[in-house]
Amino acid sequence: MKKIVAINASPRKGWNTDMIVMEAAKGAESAGAYIKKTDLYKIEKFTGCISCFGCKREKNLGQCIYKDGLAPVLEEIRKADGLIIGSPNYLGDFSAAFRSLYERLVFQYITYNTEVQSYNDHRIPVLLIMTSNAPDDSYMELMNKYKAVFDSFIGPTEILAVGETMQVSDYSQFNWTMFNAEDRKVKQETVFPEQCRKAFEAGVRLAAE
Repeated sequence: MKKIVAINASPRKGWNTDMIVMEAAKGAESAGAYIKKTDLYKIEKFTGCISCFGCKREKNLGQCIYKDGLAPVLEEIRKADGLIIGSPNYLGDFSAAFRSLYERLVFQYITYNTEVQSYNDHRIPVLLIMTSNAPDDSYMELMNKYKAVFDSFIGPTEILAVGETMQVSDYSQFNWTMFNAEDRKVKQETVFPEQCRKAFEAGVRLAAE
């Protein structure tokens, strides 16, 4: 049985990013995979790469040696057959929690050698998800930049952009004049289920690779 690690890099459990990640996980599970889910904002305190270069020393090549809340997550990914990771867009990029995991996950595999660029000999498929307030295609350049890095150091990566999401259940509590609350509600009821379906299907494909 394949093991898929599913990671929610949003602090809002039960909201858009978490729901999309879970739908992708359900898709992978329906294809026979075992799912290990992690909410990054719920684990023990962690940081991004501290540039200790421990992962470049002979006895630890390709393995981050820093021990904090991310250490067991990195170990789970190292043993997995696939990775689903989703994050909201914050200030034009993925969340801080995502960035910390991204730094630690990727940097450990970089060799700084011209002959072989990556220490990773266990490549796995990745589904990279971003949710945002903007239209689906607004951050494709950014997502493709991350995809290129994941393709190189983790494994073949599929991206899924989920835009124009409903941020809160009651917009009347906020003076947000740039959003049409009724429009967002309608999209959440009509478009978001279709985006969930796409995530489910992507999860099925991930488990099949």
